[in-house]
Amino acid sequence: MITDEKKNLLALHRLQQANESVEEARYLLDGGKSLRSVANRIYYGMFYAVLALLIYEPYSSSKHSGVLSYFNKRFVKGGLFSESMGRSLNEAFELRQRGDYREYFELTRDQVDPLLDKAAEFVASVRTYLHENVGLKEEIDLG
Repeated sequence: MITDEKKNLLALHRLQQANESVEEARYLLDGGKSLRSVANRIYYGMFYAVLALLIYEPYSSSKHSGVLSYFNKRFVKGGLFSESMGRSLNEAFELRQRGDYREYFELTRDQVDPLLDKAAEFVASVRTYLHENVGLKEEIDLG
């Protein structure tokens, strides 16, 4: 069994990954880089935030679709997060899938740009939820 301290450390690590991914997306977008890469970083920012939530849940999955399905069922339909957060996550997943796996699919800035702000809000909402509902603190006393 994983201790609360280890759960908190892992959750903080996942939130850091989430923040870094969103920052990378903004850097790539501002630099005029590949919109496919921007969409990828946006999605992963949101995905890492969901993984931070799942540390405290009796659920695990090796598939992204399973993680997203659980998030929507448990956290969105359960009323813990807004439906718009669920839609944003699903939209980011779809754009990433299309950009990474569909041949000749071109993303547009109009698709990607608004999703970047939604991703930042998504990560912030997850962080707030973890602070308020599981008592996650940014600084962990290791001694």
